[in-house]
Amino acid sequence: MADGFDQSETVARGRARVALPERYYLEHFCEMLTFVEQHYGAVLGPDAAAFVAAFPTLSLDERCLYTRLVGRRGRVFRRSSLAYSEIDDIDTATDGLLQRRWLCAPESEHLDDVLALMKRGEILAWLRAHVPGVARSLKKADYAAMVREHCDRAAFVAAVGGADLLVRRHTEVVRYLAFLYFGENRAGLAAFTMRDLGLIRARRPSADYEPRFADVDEAQSCFFYATAVADLSQAPQSAGHIADPTQWPAPIGTAALKLRDRLALAIGRNAERAENPTLAVAAYRVGATGDCLQSAVRLLIASGDRHEARALIDAALDAPRSDDERVVAEDLLARKFGAKRTSARTDCLRDSEIIDADQSLLGCPEEAVAAHFKRQGLQAVRVENRLWRALFGLIFWDELNGAATHSPFDAMPAPLADGSFGRRYADTVAVKLGLCDDPSALVRALTKTAVANYGKSNGVFRWRSDTLELLVDLVRAAPSGAIRHVIAALAEDFVGRRHGWPDLLLIDGDRVEFVEVKAEGDQLRRSQWQRLELLKAAGFEARIVRVRWTVDPAQCFVVVDVETTGGRGEHHRVTELGAVRVRDGQIVARYQTLLHPQRAIPPAISRLTGITETMVAQAPTFAEIADDFERFLADAIFVAHNVAFDYRFVRQEFARLGRSFRAPKLCTCAGMRRFFPGQRSYSLRALCDAFQIPLRQHHRALCDAEAATELLFLINDKRAELVAAGEAV
Repeated sequence: MADGFDQSETVARGRARVALPERYYLEHFCEMLTFVEQHYGAVLGPDAAAFVAAFPTLSLDERCLYTRLVGRRGRVFRRSSLAYSEIDDIDTATDGLLQRRWLCAPESEHLDDVLALMKRGEILAWLRAHVPGVARSLKKADYAAMVREHCDRAAFVAAVGGADLLVRRHTEVVRYLAFLYFGENRAGLAAFTMRDLGLIRARRPSADYEPRFADVDEAQSCFFYATAVADLSQAPQSAGHIADPTQWPAPIGTAALKLRDRLALAIGRNAERAENPTLAVAAYRVGATGDCLQSAVRLLIASGDRHEARALIDAALDAPRSDDERVVAEDLLARKFGAKRTSARTDCLRDSEIIDADQSLLGCPEEAVAAHFKRQGLQAVRVENRLWRALFGLIFWDELNGAATHSPFDAMPAPLADGSFGRRYADTVAVKLGLCDDPSALVRALTKTAVANYGKSNGVFRWRSDTLELLVDLVRAAPSGAIRHVIAALAEDFVGRRHGWPDLLLIDGDRVEFVEVKAEGDQLRRSQWQRLELLKAAGFEARIVRVRWTVDPAQCFVVVDVETTGGRGEHHRVTELGAVRVRDGQIVARYQTLLHPQRAIPPAISRLTGITETMVAQAPTFAEIADDFERFLADAIFVAHNVAFDYRFVRQEFARLGRSFRAPKLCTCAGMRRFFPGQRSYSLRALCDAFQIPLRQHHRALCDAEAATELLFLINDKRAELVAAGEAV
């Protein structure tokens, strides 16, 4: 049974279990109705207003049953499947909802819902009894399509429905109410449950809220497009009513426009898959995005209508409906009508610098490029979107911190979410942009705001320990006017420009540069290209670096082994650390220390490792050596035999100090399995015996780390041989 409310009603939080009230789902539903009535009364419309007014008049059992059905998938149910312990008389509640017309028997319009409820065998049995020659080997979707094509809808529903099938009425009204609350189509109210269980945060009921929509027309326009997008993605075969773009209502408001563009793209792609290019072009013409324009031009040229394709491009250049459409139009004009074979994005990617990085960093290209620049003496920090979000959030902290949201589950302030920030705070934005022209004044303002508010939640960025330091370095080294340019663009369209920023920030004295990292086979997304172009237009240096995987002798590895008080569980601790730093195939440093685990060492563990409580009684705690060990690991690949074990314990020790730990990993056990197959065992002891590697004190950290280092040398030699032979590593 797929029931959005029938999930576990208790959850473990640490050692405690949080119990939900018996009728928690009804409380959540009523909470949503009350909130929507209070904050969205002006945009409810007559049907929704009538529903909100009538729901409290139902009996308690009727309200519980109806709300249970709201949480279940679909809107058709078997009466015989309804069983909820907290509902005293399920039959009386069902009959009451039928009499009040909150439930009804299925009719021909509910065919798709009935088919969704039925099992494959049930549909097949009915077809074989009424349609000759039906094969037994088809999928449920095929049988459902046969019912739609060959059977009378009303007759089929009447025949299979009987008295057991029930339809929940007011489905669209409930969907509309949930849309007003959440701003998107949702199948249930699971967010409330997760909030009560402490799994997600929500704002206090007393916080400030403002409606998403100015009037009922804007709300219903946005709801139409949000519903159409959701329906098309969930059941494209049933979405024929939205396939004709000429029947779509005019979108009202920015949110509806964006949803309209998503719908146009989805309808166009579906039409192409159905080999209906005419409908596809009609849908693409409606969308105001670069993807829609590009797809429409492609289809028109393929059909031989270059004149119409050129007219479409010219129209987008003369009156672009979005920056994205303009950028794509310029590119299409050059490629399709200017004898240029590749797009500007492709050219940008192809012309970028290529650096070699060790293949063991495969999957971590950003770390590989950062390490490359650090070896050149530059400060290289992975920032992506967080840098500009944090700068914007701190500059406008007072305005954003005092702004309302649309619902308790919305983190982003309403003026950013609805795109009104630049207009609503036009005077303040002008003042703050002026502040951006004075680096010293901006640094003072950022420092004051960060010190006063560090750690406070906001809907714009997440705090990091290095946030202020990076922002200060950026502001002091930025070219004149560059910060103003970027912040102005974010103030104009924060939601549209909050993604796609380059991966790395490079700092070299008083110079900063942004780098987008691409591994082999990666594409440059249009948003990433546009952010690079925005940074360049602002005056920053910004470029792409491509990674070519190879065997890099300059790559540093640190081979780690930990001894612990036990093998599993978050309560076990590290008793000894051993590590070996390797570069150019040579051991360049060693690290070893016993650690006080701040808990007892089980006798069995002492017998295995030889480490006793007496030995660690005067040893430092992990907190005392954390900084030294982190410096020893700096910019290296974390290597261990069965690396997940050692990495997990090190990460947990840092987490206990409130510090994050992250490093690229390499496992010598996995590497030996790959490059030296056929061994009797891949335990550290067995491999040392097989390859004549000394293992004098097995289960002591430094000894095991040194032995694993010899395995790393074997693996790296094999990798180098393969690269020299031109084979894939």
